[in-house]
Formats: sequence, structure tokens, C-alpha cells
Amino acid sequence: MLPSLETELIFRCPIPAPLMKRLALCLLLALPAFVLAQDKELPLVLPKSIALGTPRPMKINNLEPVSKTPRVLPKVPAAAVNLAKGCNVTSSAKEAAAGDFSYLTDGDKGGEEGFEVELPRGAHWVQVDLAKQAEISAIVLWHFHRERRVYFDVVVQISNDPAFKKDVTTVYNNDAENELGLGKGKDYCYYESNEGRVIPAAAVKGRYVRFYSKGNSAGPSNDYIETEVWGVPAK
Repeated sequence: MLPSLETELIFRCPIPAPLMKRLALCLLLALPAFVLAQDKELPLVLPKSIALGTPRPMKINNLEPVSKTPRVLPKVPAAAVNLAKGCNVTSSAKEAAAGDFSYLTDGDKGGEEGFEVELPRGAHWVQVDLAKQAEISAIVLWHFHRERRVYFDVVVQISNDPAFKKDVTTVYNNDAENELGLGKGKDYCYYESNEGRVIPAAAVKGRYVRFYSKGNSAGPSNDYIETEVWGVPAK
């Protein structure tokens, strides 16, 4: 096909140097915004595994099968960071049975002795205050992982209400029998490990993140080591 007169004029007319510089500058300024808009794989850094042996078989109806393939981490916004680091932690328990509530957000994920906060037996929750509303894309939770335990009735919720009475979004629930009264969950119970539990969240907006549990396969206590809440401050 022969080129049209308009096409020939476009290619024959040179772009003035000043205009070319302005176009180049616009492209350079636009590039960082484009790059920042891209999602990234959750940049999860794992603690050292110190648990020995393989998980012993347990008769739990909704227990997740042990996978032989590496897990796939979710995507999060390029600007996402761990918003929970150093944040204030409260609990349904008046005081910890061992350790301190602040351990949940102190950045130490290791399974060594003394890294965990232990809550009393029975159903309890711990709650992280992110200080302001955020768009949350992923949550990672580590219970006690020095042994291959399974924690029961694990529920994770997000809300802007510190009392969790309204506008509550549940992002994880393995309470299949509704023992906590928060609704029947369809998520798996799972063996604890140094990998933690990665919970994707579809840019859920909220300031508070609450974690429930009710004992574990080794005893009635509720033991937490660390949580990370990945997201960006809400606009």
C-alpha cells in the first residue's frame, strides 16, 4: 500500500528540538509513576525454621494437607509496607500469661524461647491498631512455631471500629463449628511453621486488625509470635 500524503508529511516534517526535549522530559517524569503503579510479590522475609520432625497426623476435619510444592505469595501494591511494625496491641485478656502483647508487632518472628506472647486458655483475641486507616492487601500471622502445632478457631478481621461492632470484614476463618459466634468458617486449619500464614486481602480498608484463636493441638493456650499487615495508608 502506498503511503498517504498525510503520512508523508508527518515523516518529512522534523520535530523541533525544543519540543523533542519537552516530550522526552514528560516521558521521564511519567515513568516513575508507571513503575510505582505496578504490583510486587509480597516481600516476605522468613525466620529460621527450628521445628524438628514432620507433622504428626491429626484427626481434624478441615486440616490443610501438607503441600510438597512452594506456596505462591500474593501480589501487593509497589508502595505497600508492613504497617503493623511497632503498633499498639490490645487483647481480650487483661494480661498475658507469659510475654507481652507488644511482641506481636516488635519485628521478631523467631521460634526461639521467649519470642511469643501467651494468652490464657479459652477463646481470646489480640488486636493491632495501625494508628490510621489503611488499604490492607495481605496479612501474615505467626503463632508458636517451634512445634508443629495446629491452632483452633483462627479468625482474622479488619475494621475501622475498635470494638468490632460494625463495618467488620472477615479475611480468614477456620472456625468450622462457629464456636466463637462469628459465623462458620470455610478456611483450613493448618500446621504452624516458620512460614507463617499468609492471608490475602483485597485492599480492605480499616485501622484495626483483630486475631482470634481458641487453644491448639498441644494445649489450651493461645500463643502469638508476630504479625505483619501489608498495605498503604488510605487516601
